[in-house]
Amino acid sequence: MSIEKIVEQALLDGYLTPAMEAEVGRICDNASDLSIEEYMALDRLMGSLLTGEVVAVPRKQFINVMEELVLTEVIAKVAEIEASCESSLDVGDITAYALNRLPPLYATTEEGAKYQRKRAKTELYEFISQQVGEAIDRYLDQPNFFPERQALSKSTGNEVLHQVSTLLQVYAPNFEQK
Repeated sequence: MSIEKIVEQALLDGYLTPAMEAEVGRICDNASDLSIEEYMALDRLMGSLLTGEVVAVPRKQFINVMEELVLTEVIAKVAEIEASCESSLDVGDITAYALNRLPPLYATTEEGAKYQRKRAKTELYEFISQQVGEAIDRYLDQPNFFPERQALSKSTGNEVLHQVSTLLQVYAPNFEQK
């Protein structure tokens, strides 16, 4: 999808979704030079975000309780292993592997999260522990195929505004005459 279409959709809906934000970021990162139409669309998006005509949807309005339970289990087990040997384990890789084999436990309120935690500890603890163990075993048996790979970065709501502003300043410093 093009920047112009993303901006058009955001203006129509009144929302900039995380997927739209990521796509704009990907296009801007991969483009060597943007067209004047793309700059104008980005400028319009930035103005709309600043005036509130378009609202950036937060990344999460819910949580997956399974993520915190698995992460806690992974950290405990990895700490035991790293204390007894020289190797360093990637907590993110191990957590992702285990999470892909476990059911999600989403909640939108603190009460819902407490319920999901309680349920997981009584009904799923052994399964979680087993999947984390398998993830660690799999990680330890896996060769280092792609040492140059990059971890996913955490983005904030203002990241797109900053990225757009920086791009406009770098590639179109004289776009608006003062």
